[in-house]
Amino acid sequence: MRQVIDVRDLPLSRRAGFSKRSLAAGLAEAGIGYRHLKALGTPAEGREANRRRQWDRFWRIVEARLATPEADFALGEAAAWAAASPSCLLCYEASACQCHRLRAGEMLAARYGFRVRHLSVHGSTPQS
Repeated sequence: MRQVIDVRDLPLSRRAGFSKRSLAAGLAEAGIGYRHLKALGTPAEGREANRRRQWDRFWRIVEARLATPEADFALGEAAAWAAASPSCLLCYEASACQCHRLRAGEMLAARYGFRVRHLSVHGSTPQS
């Protein structure tokens, strides 16, 4: 991996090192690039639905967000960056199954032919 593509709507965190500036600085020290694509992030109402485990509502909100022209443009940017350099999508949820990056990965695979793997502390799993 040569770069991280942060797909959080709000690239903030209470965890040390995971807010946008500190994350970008830490990655730069390791020779890894950082890019943020807010347009691919889950809006506040989607994050609330996720916290409440309202999965149908969550996925409807994710689909609506990813159907916007801004998200379509951002997905194209992510594809161009990933084609130029091995990349990793970053978001908040540990499990891709409960995160919008699952859908973003599916879209990258379907539209641009990427092979997607989901990384976790337990290893990686193929998606497409």
